[in-house]
Amino acid sequence: MMLEKIKSWIRARRPWMFNNSKIPVFLSYFAPIEIWAISFGPFVACRGVMSKTTERHEIIHFQQQLEMLFVFQWIAYGLSYLVNLIRYRNGAIAYRENVFEREAYDNDRKYKYLERRPFYNWVKYIY
Repeated sequence: MMLEKIKSWIRARRPWMFNNSKIPVFLSYFAPIEIWAISFGPFVACRGVMSKTTERHEIIHFQQQLEMLFVFQWIAYGLSYLVNLIRYRNGAIAYRENVFEREAYDNDRKYKYLERRPFYNWVKYIY
């Protein structure tokens, strides 16, 4: 019963969204990709106006971070990226093949996904 309450609480949470932010523009100078939007902690910054798909994508990341108490998701994200960077020797591919990105990209067009998203669903993308 307590676990269900926690799950409901996490599903109901939404990050603070910021459109027309310079943060993704700035971070793109250091990243292997051009960043359109980024979720970090309770904040989502987008360089333009977020579409519903982008919004869902970033909320999936927010839920991943919540279920892993933020810092553990950031560590796991970095490790997944580094493993992929060694595997593919290409930063853009390493980003796209990150387990957290794969879950988000596979489900960001599903309108009801956030309501039904299983906890730790990103685990099924580990190979």
